[in-house]
Amino acid sequence: MSERAALVQPSARGIQVRIRLTPKSSSDRVEGVIETAEGPALVARVRAVPSEGEANAALEKLVANWLGVPKSCVVLTAGQKSRIKTVEVRGESRALEQSLAHKLAGLHLNKKPIQGE
Repeated sequence: MSERAALVQPSARGIQVRIRLTPKSSSDRVEGVIETAEGPALVARVRAVPSEGEANAALEKLVANWLGVPKSCVVLTAGQKSRIKTVEVRGESRALEQSLAHKLAGLHLNKKPIQGE
């Protein structure tokens, strides 16, 4: 549970989640959790290219769909030009944390660091 606590931080409007994004993937998906230099992060892949904010917009949409919240509730707050990003998911923090924990329980958790981090 401590790994998830570091992955998710409370914010004034909901929760903040650290994500490692890989653009130009074959599909849009959340794969699990990985350890990065910044701490644990969700591993997400999107088909969009990292040009003119397309991958960032695709990430917001992916997170919204994955957590079952409206797209307007997910906002990229840090890492616009980095692979490691922070998104804020707006809503009731306890419910969002429970939803995230439920989704993570079904994913394979990878604890190996990503090369080059």
